[in-house]
Amino acid sequence: MPGVNPPSTSSAAATAPPSPVDLSAPGLWRRMACFVYEGVLLFGVVMIAGYLYSTLTQQRHALEGQVGLRSFLFLVLGIYFVWFWSHGGQTVAMKAWHIRLVDAQGRPVTQARALARYVLSWLWFLPSLVAAWLADLHGSGAIFGLMTIGVIAYAWLARLHPQRQFWHDAVCGTRLITWRPALPPKRRRGAPPADPEPGRDTTGGS
Repeated sequence: MPGVNPPSTSSAAATAPPSPVDLSAPGLWRRMACFVYEGVLLFGVVMIAGYLYSTLTQQRHALEGQVGLRSFLFLVLGIYFVWFWSHGGQTVAMKAWHIRLVDAQGRPVTQARALARYVLSWLWFLPSLVAAWLADLHGSGAIFGLMTIGVIAYAWLARLHPQRQFWHDAVCGTRLITWRPALPPKRRRGAPPADPEPGRDTTGGS
């Protein structure tokens, strides 16, 4: 009709519903690569936390206060993971491997749910540690080898889940998804620049 302007593309895009989030799980190998990279980064966090604990408690021998040290490290790691998971859903390693943590509906994770996932994520190591204790293993090499077998076995169990999620995620109502930040649209070659703001003088005159 005369005098009626068609809706602009920008307004139509602004009112369009958001595209659905892909909730499929990343590949198992990519998740395990992220797991290893996370461990490398956490080595520095654990070293700094251990030094801080020994300084605050005036610990003079490495074998003293082991229970307190382990409890302190458990608390520090909990703060690390809960904060990152509840603020964007990604740790540094997860950003590098384009993996994000969301709830079962694809929404951001709350602090309570992130805390529950942190506690249950120790299922990666707890069976191996219990087995090492029952077998009365004390050598670091034997314990590390047993923990490696336990981690591989637990990761393989994800193949039994209908959506290939880890089982502690299934219990907590969370899931890992592939997440790549959206890139700004590229301007086509020869396209005119964006219009200046209405009422703004671009001629440089007074």
